Amino acid sequence: MRIGLIILGLFLLFGLGAAIYFLLQPGAPTESLRDVFIILVAFVFLVVGLALILLMVQLARLINLLNNEVRPMLESARETADTMRGTSRFLSDKLVAPIVKVSAGVAGFRRALELLKFWGRK
Repeated sequence: MRIGLIILGLFLLFGLGAAIYFLLQPGAPTESLRDVFIILVAFVFLVVGLALILLMVQLARLINLLNNEVRPMLESARETADTMRGTSRFLSDKLVAPIVKVSAGVAGFRRALELLKFWGRK
């Protein structure tokens, strides 16, 4: 790959040198080539300008999409997460915590009975 690029670079340098040599000879059509080159550069600038205009239009459409469609979805997801957080906190406070307290009390009572040998495990 590198060797191919080096060969291509040397070929381009050789071609540029040959073109300069032949254009410096008397009677060479340098004015015509200059005019063609100016026309080609103007065409390239026209294409680049059109590409920039298309890029700006696409960027405006992307910003519009983000503002009008993605932002409401993110807000809805945030509201859903807040609702789930509140629901889980409510269930934890009203359902899980009392069950854990009762279960801990029963386990403590059973352990106390086991220590007093009233209710032993075999």
